[in-house]
Amino acid sequence: MRHDKPFPPRLDCLSVAQQFFEEWVATADPARESLWVVHVDEQGNCLHVARYQGDETSAPVPLKKIVSDALEHETAGILLAHNHPGGQTHPSMADLRVTRYLASCMAALDCAVLDHLIFAGAECTSFREKGLL
Repeated sequence: MRHDKPFPPRLDCLSVAQQFFEEWVATADPARESLWVVHVDEQGNCLHVARYQGDETSAPVPLKKIVSDALEHETAGILLAHNHPGGQTHPSMADLRVTRYLASCMAALDCAVLDHLIFAGAECTSFREKGLL
């Protein structure tokens, strides 16, 4: 699902990605988890953004749809972000499992999971920065 927000020219560093996702997270229901998946080309240019609405404790990770979008947009990499309504940015075991599983699936398509950011209030945790990817 493509959104009307302007895309930045490049999502090629953590600070730009964090700022980009902060705007999306700010418009979401803070009581429910949402997952955003951004597809980028080799230079980090944003090709497509998809959002998947969850509930109070989790957000769906529709692997088939993410793979389909990657093939459709000839994606070189994806960035993931989701919010934690509970206020903690530490990834859950489910967050770690699904991110690693998605990374292995995407690698088969020569598409990298570049980072996964978790937002809670004004705080943000990067899987890449923490060595979790």
